[in-house]
Amino acid sequence: MKVSASFLSSSNVPMDLRRLNETDVDYIHVDVMDGKFVPNKTMPFSEMKNIYKFTNKRLDVHLMVEDPKKYIPLYAELNTEYITFHVELMDQVEENLELIKSYGIKCGLAIKPGTPVKSIVPYLPLLDLVLVMSVEPGKGGQEFIPGTKDKLLELRALLDSYDSNIVVNVDGGINQDTKKFCELSDILTAGSYIIRGESFQEQIDGLR
Repeated sequence: MKVSASFLSSSNVPMDLRRLNETDVDYIHVDVMDGKFVPNKTMPFSEMKNIYKFTNKRLDVHLMVEDPKKYIPLYAELNTEYITFHVELMDQVEENLELIKSYGIKCGLAIKPGTPVKSIVPYLPLLDLVLVMSVEPGKGGQEFIPGTKDKLLELRALLDSYDSNIVVNVDGGINQDTKKFCELSDILTAGSYIIRGESFQEQIDGLR
C-alpha cells in the first residue's frame, strides 16, 4: 500500500514538510481549494510553489476548484506525479484531462461520497487514477464514511470489467482503524492521522 500525506491540517507547513521529507512516504498530497467548489480556501499558488524548498517528494495534487484549467499549468511546473480534479464539475472534463496529459503528468478524477461510481465511465480511457473521497471534500479532520468500503468494491468491479489498471486512491478520515475498509485501494491519503502523530514514520508505517 502506498501512502500520500496531506498537510491540510498542519499549523506549521514548512516544518511538517521537512519532517515528511525524512520519511519514506510515497507522495505529498496537495489540497487546492478555491473557496467556490468547496467553502474553504487554501494558500495561493504564489506560496504553494515554495513546497520544493522543503521536500523533494513527488506531489499528488487534488484540485477542489471550479476552474481546473486555471490551476493545471501552475501545478504542472512542480514535482507533480498526479493532478486530480472533480468529476462533479461535468463541464470540460475531457479537455482538462487532456490538458494534464499534455504536460506529461498523470491525471485523475475525484468522486464525492454521494457521486455514483459510474460517472467516471466516459473518461476511463484517459484516466490514470480515481480518487474516492471518504469524507465530504474541503476540510481536514473529518470522520471516515463507512459506506466507502462498498464504493470501493463497486469501483474495483467496474475497473476489472474494463480490464483497467487505473490506480485507486482513498482520501478522508484515514487512520489505523479505517484502513481496513480500504484494502481494495492502491494509495491511502492521510492528513491529520500523520501530521498530529509524534512520529510521522510510525504513523505512515501503520497505514501500510
